[in-house]
Amino acid sequence: MSTVSRRAASPPRELHRVGDRLSFVYLERCTVHRDDNAITATDTEGITHIPAATIGTLLLGPGTRVTHQAMSVLGECGAGVVWVGEHGVRYYAGGRALTRSSALAEAHATAWANRRTRLEVARDMYRLRFPDEDPGGRTRDELLRMEGRRLKECYRRESARTGVPWRRREYHHGDFAAGDAPNQGVTAAAQCMYGIAHAVVTALGCSPALGFVHSGHERSFVLDIADLYKTDIAIPAAFDAAAHGPDDVATRTRRALRDRINETALLDRCVRDIKQLLRHDEPQAGEAAEAQDRVTLQTDGGLHLEGGRNYGEEPIW
Repeated sequence: MSTVSRRAASPPRELHRVGDRLSFVYLERCTVHRDDNAITATDTEGITHIPAATIGTLLLGPGTRVTHQAMSVLGECGAGVVWVGEHGVRYYAGGRALTRSSALAEAHATAWANRRTRLEVARDMYRLRFPDEDPGGRTRDELLRMEGRRLKECYRRESARTGVPWRRREYHHGDFAAGDAPNQGVTAAAQCMYGIAHAVVTALGCSPALGFVHSGHERSFVLDIADLYKTDIAIPAAFDAAAHGPDDVATRTRRALRDRINETALLDRCVRDIKQLLRHDEPQAGEAAEAQDRVTLQTDGGLHLEGGRNYGEEPIW
């Protein structure tokens, strides 16, 4: 077993490109430790070795314990770590982002800070929801009305498909049981989607608070991303669960949603959509390595001071 003191951190050129990694690895009910350059997951069935440099983001589910050395090797390899609920349907906390470059975070902040580009990104989000319509030229209020009509139509369609009666959307804050079966399912599905979207947003290094459609909430961007998939993934799963009866709808919804997430490769889809919306083109391998291992400072006069590969050993100011 290697110790942290015996091994230096891997330079960026030795790390796997993001596109070559397993985007997400989910573990539950095990102890996560380190064995040389790999992490190990130990449970009742034995020990599983996972090369740390092949992990994009490690999702730690219920019953997991992680050692300091495991976190150390994950950090050296640039892997993100997120603590989630069962099968990733709740977001609890997140470690560092996957990327060591600020490029995507800067693209996010730049697009959000300008009112024109903020509206352009919002319109692009609606293009993903309405592939047969052009939201160009529409105001934010008009886009929101389009979304409201889309949701009402989705509820009617799923009610007809499953035979589950539907009156209207009701959410009782603090009293989940007050809603009928389909409303309970929709609420549970929404929470699952928010957890998944939050895990992806955090893993990519984006800001959860800087939303383009939603605003003023600490998870505005998370809500933006989760809403992209609610009519084709979340709401159908909720109605399927409600169709089996009013008891334990939330649990059935989470299980149905988990299956749909796996079948549709939703996590990878989230990553692609976020990069597309923020106009972020991933650099080539050599460029990525340079970007990961370089720091620049911008002075008040607009000049850029650049630190090289030894910026961690010497002050750069």
